[in-house]
Amino acid sequence: MKYGIYYAYWEQEWTADYFKYIEKAARLGFDCLEIACTPLPEYSASKLADLRKCAADHGIFLTAGHGPNASQNLASADPAVAAGAKKFYVDLLRKLEILDIHTIGGGIYSYWPVDYSRPVDKAGDWARSVANVREVGRVARDCGVDYCLEVLNRFEGYLLNTAAEGVAFVREVDVPAVKVMLDTFHMNIEEDDIGGAIRSAKGVLGHFHTGECNRRVPGKGRTPWHEIACALRDIDYRGSVVMEPFVRMGGTVGSDIKIWRDISCGADEARLDADAASALEFERYMFETL
Repeated sequence: MKYGIYYAYWEQEWTADYFKYIEKAARLGFDCLEIACTPLPEYSASKLADLRKCAADHGIFLTAGHGPNASQNLASADPAVAAGAKKFYVDLLRKLEILDIHTIGGGIYSYWPVDYSRPVDKAGDWARSVANVREVGRVARDCGVDYCLEVLNRFEGYLLNTAAEGVAFVREVDVPAVKVMLDTFHMNIEEDDIGGAIRSAKGVLGHFHTGECNRRVPGKGRTPWHEIACALRDIDYRGSVVMEPFVRMGGTVGSDIKIWRDISCGADEARLDADAASALEFERYMFETL
């Protein structure tokens, strides 16, 4: 397995200087850095090329995450919104190909965060999303990108809340580039059996996020890491493990993730770096040694 971290652990906005975090990820010992897709549509060809070169020069590969807004909703009942969403993803996937990014994950079958003041049509949205993800997934295949559908907790999404739903959805789409993405934070809320949920995704698990139930870095909570490690070994998972902690209040990130207290306990950047490096060592021990 390869180990990564999401840049927003340090940030309060969904746009940032990714060059800085590529260097930081390499210095802390990570194999990859996950970036947000939010700013990529505005990147010039030269900036895309520079970012790809920066990652290669530091021995880091990039993965991508995206929380689509309502105008990018592939499950929308509005044909114009669905068409616009498909166009958005086609353009985005071509940029990921330029960046040499081979994995994108997130709620990229619906939108995020969900507006629960509006009615929910799960059956209708499921059918529309399957059809539209199938189209987008074929483009992802041609771009060499695994299109990984993140299973989210009920407070952030309604379409895919459990691994069983994610696996059923992916099998219905039936495009090899479309895979399941699991996240220990969301599984902690929704799954009866975390190890069993991971095992149920054998053969279709394309991406894996780690984080504690309290949103801290792995090792600073009560998540059953030994159970998780055993399940990943049982299914011979060889993809990326990207930690996605959120510990800082403020900004768009803090608001969207609902960080209403300083989970970092006043940590400065040096402390955050040290905690990330320690969590990386913890993950390697849990997933490769025990």
